[in-house]
Amino acid sequence: MATARAILEMGMGNDLHGKDYTKAAVRAVKDAMHHSSLHFLKSFDLDRKSIIIHVKIGVQDPKSVNLAEIKKIIPFENAQIHVEEGGLDVVDEEMDDTIVIASAAVEVMLPILNA
Repeated sequence: MATARAILEMGMGNDLHGKDYTKAAVRAVKDAMHHSSLHFLKSFDLDRKSIIIHVKIGVQDPKSVNLAEIKKIIPFENAQIHVEEGGLDVVDEEMDDTIVIASAAVEVMLPILNA
């Protein structure tokens, strides 16, 4: 089935204390999702399974992101999640702490309907 991108939203999330990359990633994805409403999809009478969500997340330690936690917040079952090196760690040497910043892009892919 051919698809086309209908929505692309970006978001940012952080964890101020604890260096929790999953927490920062979840916040980044939620931030991106809150920029749009998918209410219009009801007008197309699409099968929810035909809607594909691509999620791309950037953090400094990609392996530490729990993908199951990201999947929990996506309201569609057909979500493809990719985590790569990106984002930013801000080290506070004086306080021996690190602020973790994650970035996220969320794409909503819809099937191309024949006219």
